Amino acid sequence: MSALRTRIKICGITRLEDALLGESLGADALGFVFVPASSRFLSVSEASAIASHLGPFTTPVGLFLDAPKDDVLQVLETIPNLFLQFHGQESGDYCDSFNRPYIKALGVGLDMPDAAELARFANASAFLFDSNEPGALGGTGHTFDWTRLEDNLPKPLILAGGLNVSNVAAAVIDVAPHAVDVSSGVESSKGIKDPVVMREFIAAVMQADQQAAAGTRQVNEPSLTV
Repeated sequence: MSALRTRIKICGITRLEDALLGESLGADALGFVFVPASSRFLSVSEASAIASHLGPFTTPVGLFLDAPKDDVLQVLETIPNLFLQFHGQESGDYCDSFNRPYIKALGVGLDMPDAAELARFANASAFLFDSNEPGALGGTGHTFDWTRLEDNLPKPLILAGGLNVSNVAAAVIDVAPHAVDVSSGVESSKGIKDPVVMREFIAAVMQADQQAAAGTRQVNEPSLTV
């Protein structure tokens, strides 16, 4: 069952102005990438400085990829309200060891994760399905075939992978995810968010929610102004 409204996560935040704009437009969560190899990487101090300006109902999310446990703990010491998101080959025991809610990202690649793989992360708060290969970081800007998703996932679904202004409304109506996650789809360059496109993206999600509530599958092109 889908949420009454689709939650929105803007990922790959690197600038305070992008974070504040996303929050003001209605984003529920903002993602900070703690993966040094990523072009959207932020240091702990940089992420903390941005997170300190967020309101109490905007969730900061930290993305990790096969990080040593001590590295994650160091980030949590600085940003204690951080929601964890694991993108690599982490085990369920590793993810559970932090004793706090987490998102497990699963790369779809050529094959959808099966029930046995999902069962390894029984304590996850949600599963994020992305178009990258399993164990790799997302943000590639590529989509995957959403029709391959199962209807009876054991956890809330966060849909990622190539979402943008032109396709997010269809994704919301066709898949009915708990949340959508966007990074490159609202950028002018890697790590730099485009304020106009962010407005259009969030407006498209909200419009799709309204259409879904009204029982229509019609998807209108997003307005250029919000």
